[in-house]
Amino acid sequence: MIAKVLFWASLGALVWTQVGYPLFAALLARLRGRPVRKGDFMPRVSVIVAAHNEEAVIERRLENLLALDYPSDLLEIVVASDASTDGTDALVRAVAARKPRVRLLPAPRGGKVAAQNLAVRETDGEILAFSDANAQWKPDALRKLASNFADPDVAYVCGGHFYEAADGTNREGTYWRWEAWLRRNESRLGSITGGIGPIYAVRRSDYVDVDPRFGHDLALPYLMVQHGRRAVFEPEAVAWEKPSRDLEDEYRRKVRMFEHCWLIVLRGKMLRRLGPTYLLEIVSHRHLRYASGLLHLVLLGSSIALVRAGLIYDIALAAQLLLLLAAALGVGIARYYVLVTWATVVSLVRYLRFGVPAVWAKAEGTR
Repeated sequence: MIAKVLFWASLGALVWTQVGYPLFAALLARLRGRPVRKGDFMPRVSVIVAAHNEEAVIERRLENLLALDYPSDLLEIVVASDASTDGTDALVRAVAARKPRVRLLPAPRGGKVAAQNLAVRETDGEILAFSDANAQWKPDALRKLASNFADPDVAYVCGGHFYEAADGTNREGTYWRWEAWLRRNESRLGSITGGIGPIYAVRRSDYVDVDPRFGHDLALPYLMVQHGRRAVFEPEAVAWEKPSRDLEDEYRRKVRMFEHCWLIVLRGKMLRRLGPTYLLEIVSHRHLRYASGLLHLVLLGSSIALVRAGLIYDIALAAQLLLLLAAALGVGIARYYVLVTWATVVSLVRYLRFGVPAVWAKAEGTR
C-alpha cells in the first residue's frame, strides 16, 4: 500500500510540474491575463556587468552595450570587477578613457551578487539593468526592457534569451525555448517565478540587497511579489550567449546553480505573503521542479517494489529503464534530461554537506 501511494504521488508530481502546470498556466493566462501597460518610457539607466577574470569577452560586451539604441545621456555602464586578476580591469579602463559612459568599479572578492550590490550603491540610474560579461544584447533590448516600467506596478523585467548553436552535445537551447513559453504565460498571469541572468532590470526603488549566496535570478522575482509588485517577462528584449559545449559541462554548471537554488528554496522564505495563484506557480515551477530528481528516485524505487502488481506498474518501470538506457547510449534529449535531473539530487547533497559559496566559477566553454 505504501509503495502504491509513493508511486502515484511521485508520478503525479512529476507529470504536473513538467506538463500539467505549464498547460494549466497557459490556459489560465488566456482566461484571466493581466497585460503590462507599456509605454515610451526612457528613464536614466545604469547597466551593471559583474565580472571576474573576463578579459576574453569584456571588450566585446562593452562595445555591444555602447551600441545600444538608447540616449547616451541617459545611460551609464559600470563594470563591477570582482577582484579580477587578469587583464579585465585594464581593458575596461582603456574603453572608459574613450567612452565616458563606461566606468570600472573595483570590488573585493565576494562573488557576483556582492559586486552587484556594491555597484547599485555607486550608481544613480532610476532603472538598474544587469547583464553577464559573456552575453550580447540586440540594439533595442534596453528600450524594450524600459517600456515595461511605464507600468507603475512593474518592479522587475527580464528579457528573452537564446543560445548560440552548441559546438558539442549540449541541448540547453531546447530547454530554454520551453522555459520562455512558460515564462510568457506566468508573466501574463501576473509575475514570473524566475529571471534570466544575461538580461534583466529592476526599478531602483524596488531593488533589494539579497544574500550574496542567493543570486538574483531566483530571488528577485518572488521578493518583488512579496512586496506587492510585479516581475514580468519581455520576450522582445533579446540577449544571447554561448552555451557550455558539452552536456557534461552543462551538468557541472547545473550542479553549481542548483546548490544556490536549494539554499533559496530551503532558507529563502519563498512562500511568505503570496497570493494563491503565485503560490501555485512557485510550488509547481520551482519547488517541484527542483525536487524532480528526488521524485524520480521515489518513482523508480516504488516501481521496482510493485513489479507484477499490475500492468501499469510494469509499463512505468519499463519506460523509466528505457529512458535511462537512452541516456546511457547518448541520445541527446534523454541524456540531457537525465543529467540535469540528477544534478538536482547531487546539488542538494552538496548543499547539505558543504553549504554554498558566494563566489562563482565560469562554465567551461561559454567564453
